Amino acid sequence: MTDQHSPPATDPSHGHAAAGHPAADHGDPACDVAHGAAPAPPVTRTLVAVFTSPVASYLLRYAGDAGFRAVLVEPDPQHAKPGEPAVDGVIVAGGFDGYLDDATDVVVTDHHRPELGPVLRDALAGKTRWVGVMGNPRHPAPHIPALAALGVAETDIGRVHRPIGLNIGSHTPAEIALATLAGLIADRNGRPGGFEF
Repeated sequence: MTDQHSPPATDPSHGHAAAGHPAADHGDPACDVAHGAAPAPPVTRTLVAVFTSPVASYLLRYAGDAGFRAVLVEPDPQHAKPGEPAVDGVIVAGGFDGYLDDATDVVVTDHHRPELGPVLRDALAGKTRWVGVMGNPRHPAPHIPALAALGVAETDIGRVHRPIGLNIGSHTPAEIALATLAGLIADRNGRPGGFEF
């Protein structure tokens, strides 16, 4: 059953042959990629999740699927060992060396860790495109006093996003990761991230 807004599957403008195979050319490069008729563009962006956590695990898995180079920065070797074999293509590092540039988004996934201030200071000192910290907006923001105590300028502290992600009412680690990644993609594309197009 189709609704009045869906073109029939055999309509050439819909981009599918009758058997559901992708057409050779949709006339729109993004559509061609979405239907598997063209390769995805090369990876030129990086998503760094800081601190091992359930949210970081989902976030990095989804990021790899969405075309990001996925990096876990975990300064405590008790939580993850830098250089250990990548799982799902995720790079594990003890710090930011070589991972911060203007195509990098940094998401701190645990605001209770004692390394919060130094990690954020280092992320802000790099040429990072975007920096954010997970946290409930109804609770105090621990990153502000942590960064101020390290002498970080107020203008740099103001670059840290909190809360992060789209407001979809997420509660589980997978939902939080999905909302975060969707928000980053919307921000990169200059979109508001809702149902308005």
